[in-house]
Amino acid sequence: MRGDMGRHYSTRDFFRQMPNRLLARYFAARGALAEVDFAALKETRIEPLFAAWLELPEADRNAMEAEFSEMHALSSEKGWCAMRDEAEWQLRERPEEFAQFMETLAAQEGHAERAMVAFLDYPQFWKGATYFSHADNLPYWRKRKGLPHQRARVHEDGRQALAEGIRDYFHRTEGRGNNCVVETLRRGELDYFFAYPEDYSQQSVEWVNGEFGRRPHTPAFEVVYVYSEKDGTLDLNCRGANKAVEPLQAMFATEILGLPELPPDPEDERIYDLNPLRQRGFQFVYDAASGIERVAVKKLRLSSKVVKGDRITLEADAAARREAIYDLLDEVGKSARLSTYNVTQVELAALVATKAGEKPKAATVRITCPNSCSLKYDDMDLKLREMLVASGIEPREPTAGLELAEPEAAEA
Repeated sequence: MRGDMGRHYSTRDFFRQMPNRLLARYFAARGALAEVDFAALKETRIEPLFAAWLELPEADRNAMEAEFSEMHALSSEKGWCAMRDEAEWQLRERPEEFAQFMETLAAQEGHAERAMVAFLDYPQFWKGATYFSHADNLPYWRKRKGLPHQRARVHEDGRQALAEGIRDYFHRTEGRGNNCVVETLRRGELDYFFAYPEDYSQQSVEWVNGEFGRRPHTPAFEVVYVYSEKDGTLDLNCRGANKAVEPLQAMFATEILGLPELPPDPEDERIYDLNPLRQRGFQFVYDAASGIERVAVKKLRLSSKVVKGDRITLEADAAARREAIYDLLDEVGKSARLSTYNVTQVELAALVATKAGEKPKAATVRITCPNSCSLKYDDMDLKLREMLVASGIEPREPTAGLELAEPEAAEA
């Protein structure tokens, strides 16, 4: 459930990516594969290990594969940031121990090693790290602004009240949600609430102890809240009908913030003015310490001011040449009056070095009028958000003549 949705797991690849010394430690701790001489194995030559692995009892392999999958999901920059954030919170009153944790994990050669070392040596941080990493990869967040700057009730009474509200709502409206549990975590200045209501019963096709058949089970679905007392904002993630969004926000306001009701949603009429990005000389502004190495426009969508619905979309290879989109724009301008068009969507290609000495990562930022942005709230995306603000690309009060594009659902 908590894997990175964009990264595929396989046991063979996991064994190849993990150093033998750490695999030896893991299996020794589990009392398994004592017959495998890890010291004699060549790195990435995992055939003897994989053959021995297949001889283990199915139940043992299933349990260990679940742990491997979690390690795989945290073997990334986002996973490393999640581990760091959880350790920093738990060790907030013991800075020397946090410094030692950071030094130990930073000394590892890569994110796969950091994930395994954290799993083996710092199990107290593991659960929170998996939750944060999972939340960082969830799409389609809904934001509510204008909440009072009020401390969240993270204690058991608050969690139980929220769980009961979620359970009652889904049981009443959709016939599911008979049970619900809510867990809370602190991440910097943010409070995370993970709710798991009971879903509809299902039958899955499975192999169990060599027998093939259908087995009924009752999974949980997920509701995630991220609350900022400082900003007075609530981010909500719940897959399904939009009609559940406001009731779920209202439950949080009454049960966690202790408000009599959900405050009115202030209408945010600000929009992005993306027209400056059509200028060849536009400069992106960012601090060298941010790790951002390069930003270029790779896609522009132009919407007609004259004929509603008429659009021109341009896309160029910004990686090969930063000015490519502007050359293409000049060519189109020979046959179209571009002064009668507004830029209503733009995609940026960025290169960001997330760690010294490592290859920078490619990132795409999509911004759409009126006020949608694809960036999330992990470390790298926060740096890119700061770059947009410094470059003057942020939602502002609308100006005359700027056509609003149709909003694209669940994009920000």
